[in-house]
Amino acid sequence: MMKYAEYIEQIEIESLWSGRRHVVWNLDRRVNILSGVNGAGKSTIINKVVKGLAAGGEFPSHMLKGVHLRVFPDDARWIRYDVIRSFDRPVMNSEMLNKLDISLATELDWQLFNLQRKYLDYQVNIGNRIIAALQSGTPDAAEKAQRLSMPKQTFQNMIDDLFSETGKTIIRTENEIRFEQMGERLFPQQLSSGEKQMLIILLTVLVQDNEPHVLFLDEPEVSLHIDWQGRLIELILQLNPNVQIILATHSPAVIMKGWADNTTEVSDILM
Repeated sequence: MMKYAEYIEQIEIESLWSGRRHVVWNLDRRVNILSGVNGAGKSTIINKVVKGLAAGGEFPSHMLKGVHLRVFPDDARWIRYDVIRSFDRPVMNSEMLNKLDISLATELDWQLFNLQRKYLDYQVNIGNRIIAALQSGTPDAAEKAQRLSMPKQTFQNMIDDLFSETGKTIIRTENEIRFEQMGERLFPQQLSSGEKQMLIILLTVLVQDNEPHVLFLDEPEVSLHIDWQGRLIELILQLNPNVQIILATHSPAVIMKGWADNTTEVSDILM
């Protein structure tokens, strides 16, 4: 049976930058912000960890040489994790473009395409649980069913609130993510880069389905309005209180909404 970690307690990287530096980063259960100027090594540190998890989350035998994770509980051998990088570059893979059925697609569009499928699976799973709760016959059956439906409603309300200035709202009768703006029906690929980025982050957290996950965010502030940057962590934790955030940024707006104590400078974890 696969035993999953609830969170990462420590990241240790030996011999970073050709053996010149050693990294030891002790992590908070909920929020961890790695700060520093461009080129300080924020993304390098996150990428070293993520590369070792790419085998599907089984970490002890797949981590890169010199990369060590201490997790809770300490006998866990798997990690549920998601990685979001926010650079919106063109996708050159023709297979991806054909699947999306549009003439031009970006990396954010491809992420949205894959998330739509996860969103459909999430809704099926939640629907089955709601049916089971209602059929259970227990006195609190209706209350349980309502609780199960709340995260999706919370997500939809968040997106409507964030996109309110441009008049976009989620069409709630659709199984896939679709928007309405002044009577026009919009696909997610028609959103701005900042809107796509925020949608990807929050949809990723929603389909985690309240399971303990580690969410790696590499400079999520790219393209995000400064107000959205300041709300980002709060919104993520509201959607999944069991997530652990590991975030690389150099945006003061992300940090200054009460997360200064959760911020670590790259220079402080180098030995």
